[in-house]
Amino acid sequence: MWRYAARRVGFGGIQILAVALLAFALVEALPGDAAVALAADDPDPRTIARIRERMGLDQPVTVRFWEWLTGLFRADLGTSLVSGRPVTDILAAALAPTLTLAAIALALLLPLAVGLGVLAALREGGAVDRAITSASVSLYSVPEFALAIVLVAVFALQLGWLPPTAVGVSSLLAQPAVLVLPLVVLLARPICSISRLVRAGMIEALGSDYVEHAHRLGLSGRRVRYAHALPNALAPAAAQISRTTDWLLGGVVVEAVFVIPGLGTELVNAVAARDIPVIQGLALLFAMTTVAVNLAADLVAFRLAPRTEVVA
Repeated sequence: MWRYAARRVGFGGIQILAVALLAFALVEALPGDAAVALAADDPDPRTIARIRERMGLDQPVTVRFWEWLTGLFRADLGTSLVSGRPVTDILAAALAPTLTLAAIALALLLPLAVGLGVLAALREGGAVDRAITSASVSLYSVPEFALAIVLVAVFALQLGWLPPTAVGVSSLLAQPAVLVLPLVVLLARPICSISRLVRAGMIEALGSDYVEHAHRLGLSGRRVRYAHALPNALAPAAAQISRTTDWLLGGVVVEAVFVIPGLGTELVNAVAARDIPVIQGLALLFAMTTVAVNLAADLVAFRLAPRTEVVA
């Protein structure tokens, strides 16, 4: 277990370094001149030259990459070219709303998805199973952006039950009504995908030899289902849960539609303004969260089904 974890941590470190290099290269490959874009209101050559010097664009690309990379080890992600604030402060401020949404969504997602998957598996082929499966397939086919627009139009604009956006809200938890519609959009597709994986895994586990042997030993049906079959049914869903967690921490579409000042919104604003240090910092943060959640999912899957070695 520990050897496997150490190997995965090492591989994750290599992935983060590769993403750092890729993020820097992609930002450098953006069309146009960032200094000209930032000097749009004052396109004087001397102003552009000062901006290029402040951004370090007058230095070779290798020098700029090395300075940025070495700054990472000092937790120095640079300074925003637009606001002049440290990038770490910007990310810290944007991280709180994103983490709030992601944490609440996960707290609701896991019991709902697992519960629906188990319920469908225990009623395999019955009316409950068909209803859950049909609803899951139908809801999963609706794009999250379209679902968000429909929910806002119906429940916010037409019925007036819920606020359409988080504009003017200082704290999401202080006004929980603004969380309802974003959470519905965030939960819709993951519940469908994870519940279907749990259903398939549960059906397979219930028909396995070790479950039949447990029945022969005289164990109760409840214990066989939830102590023996369910852990093995959850192992295949662990990877999907990690991908969902990673997706929740991005939240670009949902945050943009509901104007939530999180990491996704910050990324959209930074790309529009060509705020290179912020873009690079966000790319690195997203890479670190992706590696972390996938590592956690692999360890959980390894623990739940130790007979199967998880492929890195």
